[in-house]
Amino acid sequence: MISREPTIERLAIARQLLLEPFGLDESHLTRALAEIRAHQVDDADLYFQYTRSEGWSLEEGIVKTGSFSIDQGVGVRAVSGEKTAFAYSDDISEASLLDAARTVRSIASVAKSARTKVGARKIAQSRSLYPELDPIATMDSTAKVQLLERAEKLARSKDPRVVQVMAGLAGEYDVVLVARADGTLAADVRPLVRMSITVIAEQNGRREVGSAGGGGRFGLDYFDDELVHQYVSEAVNAALVNLESRPAPAGEMTVVLGPGWPGVLLHEAVGHGLEGDFNRKGSSAFSGRIGERVAAKGVTVLDDGTIADRRGSLNVDDEGHATQKNVLIEDGILKGYIQDSMNARLMKTKPTGNGRRESYAHIPMPRMTNTYMLSGDKDPQEIVASIKKGLYATNFGGGQVDITSGKFVFSASEAYWVENGKILYPVKGATIVGSGPESLKKVSMIGNDMKLDSGVGTCGKEGQSVPVGVGQPTMRIDGLTVGGTA
Repeated sequence: MISREPTIERLAIARQLLLEPFGLDESHLTRALAEIRAHQVDDADLYFQYTRSEGWSLEEGIVKTGSFSIDQGVGVRAVSGEKTAFAYSDDISEASLLDAARTVRSIASVAKSARTKVGARKIAQSRSLYPELDPIATMDSTAKVQLLERAEKLARSKDPRVVQVMAGLAGEYDVVLVARADGTLAADVRPLVRMSITVIAEQNGRREVGSAGGGGRFGLDYFDDELVHQYVSEAVNAALVNLESRPAPAGEMTVVLGPGWPGVLLHEAVGHGLEGDFNRKGSSAFSGRIGERVAAKGVTVLDDGTIADRRGSLNVDDEGHATQKNVLIEDGILKGYIQDSMNARLMKTKPTGNGRRESYAHIPMPRMTNTYMLSGDKDPQEIVASIKKGLYATNFGGGQVDITSGKFVFSASEAYWVENGKILYPVKGATIVGSGPESLKKVSMIGNDMKLDSGVGTCGKEGQSVPVGVGQPTMRIDGLTVGGTA
C-alpha cells in the first residue's frame, strides 16, 4: 500500500539526523532549490544521506578485520535537457548547500535566465516494505563474533576435507532525504544486512572453493541457527562437489539454469538492456522495440522494487518516487523500460521508481531493483530429464554484458554434465556465452519453481554499485555456446 503516512514518520528521523544537527530546516532546502531555479532548468533536487556501516570478518578462527564507519553529505543536482550539473559535499551546512546550488545552476543557458517558483511542499507517497531500524544495534559485538565462530566450527565439523573457512557479517543503516524542485519531500530509512561463508576443501592436493550467504533489509537476528546451518551446508557442499568436478566440454548445447541466483544471467543479459538511458540513446539491443516479440512465449520478466524485506527493494527510489512492480516483458512481448526522472521526461513517459545512486556523491540513473522471471508450468526434474547432451548450471559467479550487442559472458561456479536426462558428473570452468535478445527466444521450457536469490546481489554500472535482487525458475535454453576447459 502506498500512502504519505510512512513518509511523515521517516521525515522526522531524517530531519533529526540530516538537518537539525546542522541548523537547517526545510526553508533552507527551499532557498537552495530557488537558487538553482533562478536559471531555467528542467529539474533539480537535493539528496541528503547519512550512512552508518559495520563489517566483521573471521578467518582461521580469529576475527581478522572489524570496521565501522559513518558517512554523511548532500548531493545537489540540476538538469537541463539531457545535461546534468552535479555538486556534492560531506559538509552539510547552509553555506555549502547554497554554494553547490549556485554552482550547478550554471548548466542552464544564462540567456534563459528566469525565476521559477519552487513548488509548494508536498509529502511524497511511499511504501512500508521494511522496518525503520538500525541493524547494527540489533546485536552486540560479542554476539556478532560468536555468530561467525559458530559458522566456522560448523563448517569444519561437516567434513574433514574442509581446510579453511572465512565468514563475514555486514550491516548498514542508511537514512536519505530528497527535496525536489516541484516541492516534493521524501525520506527513507534503509536497513541492510548480509552474511557470507566461504569454504576451501582439499583432497589429494587439489583445492576447491564453495560459498553461500544471504541477507536483506532487517535486523541481524534474521541469521538464526537454522539459516546459518543452511548457508554452511550450501558452502561446504559446493566445495566438495567442485572437488569431484571434471573439465567442462565446449560447444553449442542445451543449457538448463537452476532457480534463484542463476537469474543473474537474466539481470545481465536482459535487465541492463531495458534501462531507459541506453534505450533513449538508441544504444541498447532493445531500443525502439516496445510491442515486439523479444522472447519465447511464456517468458515474463518483472522488475519489482516492492517486495518486503528484499535486498533490492526500496520504499522510495533515490529521486523520491515510490517504487513499483514493472512488467518489462510479458509472454515474450516487450512492454516497457526501467526509468528515472530525466530519461522518463526525455522519452515522454513516467518514472518507474528506478532512479538509483550509490550515494550522495553520485548522480541517479535508471537501475534495476529485484529483476526476475515468473514461473512456468513444467516440473524441474522433467526439464533436466529432457537434456540429451548438455549443461545443468545451478550456480554462477560473475558475468558481464555489452549493452549495444546484447552479448553476455558468465562463469558457472557449480554445474553438471547431463546425458540422456541423467546427471553424470560436476564440471568446472564452464562459461556461458550468448546474446541476451537471442537467448530469450531460445527458452523452450520454464519450471514451476520460481525462486528469488538469498540476498547477496550487487550491481555495477558506470562505476556505481547498488544492492539488487534476482530470481527465476528452472529454465531450459536451447543452443547456447559453452566455453569449456575440456
